[in-house]
This record gives sequence, structure tokens and C-alpha cells, in this order.
Amino acid sequence: MTGPLSTPPAEISGHGLLVGRVAVVTAAAGTGIGSATARRILAEGGDVLVSDWHERRLDATRESLAEQFPDARVESAVCDVSSTEQVRNLIDTAAERMGRIDILVNNAGLGGEVPVVDMTDEQWDRVLDITLNGTFRCTREALRYFRTAGHGGVIVNNASVLGWRAQKGQAHYAAAKAGVMALTRCSAVEAAEFGVRINAVAPSIAKHAFLAKVTSEDLLDQLSAGEAFGRAAEPWEIAATIAMLASDYSSYLTGEVVSVSSQRA
Repeated sequence: MTGPLSTPPAEISGHGLLVGRVAVVTAAAGTGIGSATARRILAEGGDVLVSDWHERRLDATRESLAEQFPDARVESAVCDVSSTEQVRNLIDTAAERMGRIDILVNNAGLGGEVPVVDMTDEQWDRVLDITLNGTFRCTREALRYFRTAGHGGVIVNNASVLGWRAQKGQAHYAAAKAGVMALTRCSAVEAAEFGVRINAVAPSIAKHAFLAKVTSEDLLDQLSAGEAFGRAAEPWEIAATIAMLASDYSSYLTGEVVSVSSQRA
């Protein structure tokens, strides 16, 4: 498809949506949605602590963000979301270094492409543990912090349209993302009494370097062509929606999953 929406727009400037807010973003190293979200939070006037399991990439991301936003506070902390101990340390470290936490973005997730008939227990367990259980662990620790701190907060989870839709070779990932959606809805009902909102985004496809490493070019082209705009999203386009959900523009929105997609009905 060619047309006015088939060419990715330039990233929009910030509008001060998150001035004075402190965010923690998991899986924020590299070039994907996590790092784009951290950048968007900073562009909207917030401060951020970025986290990832890969220390070298995480350091590079923190340095890049700090250079782009010299007036903001940018910190980092290594965390493997498959470890309850490391997740607990992440939240404790963020609260100590940043003074408070207002926003948690659960971006950590793991995919892959393998048919069910060929899938091993280890492949299934690994994707579920990082993508669903990791989101649970981070949500649980953040809610414990918010309950004690008493100042409210926001959690935004990164789900996927595959939580609703079928795609070959994605049973483990789709099951995990459907679980993230259910976790979002149920935890949001519970978190309301702490003054905490919990929502999720469900992107269709956002093209970035890491995705290209784990997904065939033919499949990426096929999925992009299936979008109404004839292209994949830019990571910042997903991040902008996450920032909106984290802001007061969504003050009456909780337990919802927002599809960030141009897919045809």
C-alpha cells in the first residue's frame, strides 16, 4: 500500500504529560519498545530508571538517554524478571535512587517461532516465565510498594494482539500475552483500592532491530503488509500510547487493553 499513512511520521515532541513523575521500564535496553518508552517518558518531562538483564546494552541505553535528555534523571539497574529476588531488588533500588516510583512499565517479554508439535517443555516454560510470570512478579512488587507508599501509581503492561488472535508458531507467546491481558484486568480491580491504575497495550507489529533477529524477514513483511497502513509501527508510536496510559489523560481508565494496531478488521 502507498498513501499518506504508509510512511512513518517523525516522532512527535513531548507535551509535558509526565512532568514530575518517576518511571521504571523493564527490558528497556536496545532499540525496541522498551527503550522507546523510556525516551518518550523523558520527552514528556518524567524521570526514568531503565532495567534489563543485559548489562552492556543497558549501560549504553542509559548513556544515550542521558545524553539526549541532560536535564532529566536517568538511572539503570540490571534485572532478570525471571528472578523474584532480582525483581524485588529492582523496585527497592528504584525507590531508593529515584526517591519514589509513580509508573511501572512491564515491557519484558520473550517470543520465538515454533509449532506446538515441535515445541519442547523448555521452550514453552521459558516464554511463559519471562513474558507472563515476569510481568506478574514486577506487578506484585510494584503493588506492594504503592500500597506502602500511599501516593497511588500507574502500571502499564505490554501485551500483544496475539493475546486475541491466532498465528502459526506463536502458541507459547500468544498464551503468555493472553495471560498478561487477564492479569491486567484482575490486578486492576484489586489495585484500585491503593489508588493504582493498571492497563495494557496490545501492539500488532513494531519493527526494530531485535525483532528482526528473532523473526524471518518474510514473516515481518507479510505481517506489515496485513496492516491497514501497509507498514509496521515505529516503536515510538507504541511508546506514545504507553505514555498516554501512564498520564492523567487516562485517569478513569483501568483494567483495559488498548490495541495499538492498524490491522484490517
